[in-house]
Amino acid sequence: MPAIRFVQLSPAALTALIDGDLRAAGAAAGHPLSDYLVSESWLWEIRRDQIAQDPASADWIARAVVAEPEGVVVGHGGFHGPPDEDGTVEVAYSVDPAYRRRGYAKAILAALLERAVADPSVREVRASISPLNAGSLATIAGFGFVKVGEQWDREDGLELVFVRSA
Repeated sequence: MPAIRFVQLSPAALTALIDGDLRAAGAAAGHPLSDYLVSESWLWEIRRDQIAQDPASADWIARAVVAEPEGVVVGHGGFHGPPDEDGTVEVAYSVDPAYRRRGYAKAILAALLERAVADPSVREVRASISPLNAGSLATIAGFGFVKVGEQWDREDGLELVFVRSA
């Protein structure tokens, strides 16, 4: 699996990504970011608002993913938020199309699971994936996720719901 590290995206970095100002976003993050992150501005709007409403969520939500030792941003990963009242967190990750099929999604997921397992308040990790997203379905295979149902997402349509114990 490739080596990666996460770079937290502060509200200032998120705002710069939303504004399309890659230089300012990289300066605020302390690491050069990528055009792929700028293209995900819809997500950064959601996460910036989330941090404004719940500053503690910043420790859980999406971060830039940097491949090491290259130092290049290959995507982003995190959780939808901190653990809910049942101790569940939901993983979220995306790899820049230019870096797909190189093991980065599995590396991101493994790191997120490690983060979840290390927190005693997390009891379960959830993943919701479109049945048409063969890449993400393949990514979670082998990580102990079990399909527990389906849900309808207003943005993404039908999603399969998977969980695994932390």
